[in-house]
Amino acid sequence: MSNSNKTVGERPYGEGDASFIAAGGEEGIRKLVDAFYDAMEVLPEAKGILSMHQTDLVITRDKLARFLSGWLGGPKRYKEKYGTIHIPRAHAHLAIGIKERDAWLKCMAVALEQQGYPENFKVYLLKELFKPAERSRTRD
Repeated sequence: MSNSNKTVGERPYGEGDASFIAAGGEEGIRKLVDAFYDAMEVLPEAKGILSMHQTDLVITRDKLARFLSGWLGGPKRYKEKYGTIHIPRAHAHLAIGIKERDAWLKCMAVALEQQGYPENFKVYLLKELFKPAERSRTRD
């Protein structure tokens, strides 16, 4: 991995808790998640995916923040509160196609631009988030 993918501690993103630390820990992840759902509430292309969520996004925001904490190498907060997640099964009841996946990723890109993360971490994270976003797809 090139130096452009290293954190301040010289560990590559994705190794141990390097990504969790780069994201600002749990507080930084909560800020990212808040910006993500704020984007979802205003971007026209996200209207469809927003309608798939509960009206009150408090639990939804909590679930994503807890998922990201563990997914980024930090504490497994989702499992502590909600149990094990199987992404395809958790989204099987939703009509998620390429358009919805891409709208979700656009919301995340908007949210990432609002964070004080290093640019190479933003690029890395958006690329890595494509994987669970794609796994959430239930149709073409």
